[in-house]
Amino acid sequence: MISLEEAKERLFASIKTARTERVPLIHALGRICAEPISSLVDLPGFDNSAMDGYAVRADDLRSASESQPIELKVIGRIGAGETFGGIVSPGTCLRLFTGSVVPEGADAVVMQEEVHAENGAARFAETVKPFENIRLRGEDIRTGTQIADAGDLLNATRLALLAATGHSEVAVSVQPRIALLATGDELVEPGLPLGPGKIYESNRLLLASLLRSLQIKPTVLPLVPDTLEATTSTLEAAFANHEVVITTGGVSVGEFDFVKEAFTRIGGVIDHWKVAIRPGKPFVFGRLEKRFLFGLPGNPVSALVTFLVLVRPALLKMMGARECELATVGGELTAPISNPGDRRHFVRCEYKKGGVRPLGRQASHMLGSLGDANCLVDVPPATRLDAGTMVSANLF
Repeated sequence: MISLEEAKERLFASIKTARTERVPLIHALGRICAEPISSLVDLPGFDNSAMDGYAVRADDLRSASESQPIELKVIGRIGAGETFGGIVSPGTCLRLFTGSVVPEGADAVVMQEEVHAENGAARFAETVKPFENIRLRGEDIRTGTQIADAGDLLNATRLALLAATGHSEVAVSVQPRIALLATGDELVEPGLPLGPGKIYESNRLLLASLLRSLQIKPTVLPLVPDTLEATTSTLEAAFANHEVVITTGGVSVGEFDFVKEAFTRIGGVIDHWKVAIRPGKPFVFGRLEKRFLFGLPGNPVSALVTFLVLVRPALLKMMGARECELATVGGELTAPISNPGDRRHFVRCEYKKGGVRPLGRQASHMLGSLGDANCLVDVPPATRLDAGTMVSANLF
């Protein structure tokens, strides 16, 4: 049996980063940036007003007060997106709005609530400092400043920054084509009649949903019966059109576990590991030239955990991501957790408002807790964590 860390090291050593492609920003959400990106413009691109008001020369108002207001002539207005061809000379001002270009000659903006304007003149009862209420060109980002790097996740805010700095498309890692299949004579498609000894299959939907959170749209294959011939032909067809095949079931040492033998029949090389985690000890990793097999246990909870702690990081590594692990957050246990076993236990929990609540019975066949689960807590072997203990929750 090998540690989780050793299993990850073996996976990462075998997987290479995918090729890249350029896509419009509108289609890049959730993708992994494939190259450093620099700003094409200054932000702001020009000195502009931080509010609606009047552009003035600060020196004109140096003696303004409530008892002795200063009156300036209003020589025009500038809306956002417009320019002014003249100059704000001594004794004049200009009406402008938030985002308006600050005209030549002006070096401050007085907010409109502090100005009394009528009959083409504006009266000011307070002084103003030079550059007050002005956003200066390039004060946020300068042209050439790096704003993204290879391996960055392109979320909504980063994509907005790319757009604001002049980019219309971005180089990203190509998403691997992935097929999902589940094996087992006991499995029935949801919605169909359920005969004696049969169960509804849910692993493909579970894994497809997790893959879509990585912006990967997998191919979901039909259920595979427990025969060597059916498993072999399905794997062969799946690898003909996909770089990755993820299976659930058929990876242990039972009489009807055919995934390993079927994979070797089509030319694959198998690494079959027993990983020191609970749930999810049996795990298969295989290579077929430049394509990969991930064989997960058929138990839905085991499939969930092995996908999150092994397959997901490997896929993110394949896509060139810098951060491949689940995000973690600190929280306080609302009830005790005990792990008397000799393997680290990934306990299904719900994180909410700083609290981490263990969910129901944690046996690997217990599915009732999956509905509320949104995180895993990694509990070391032979460990008890009391209520009130601060833990790291791995969010998914």
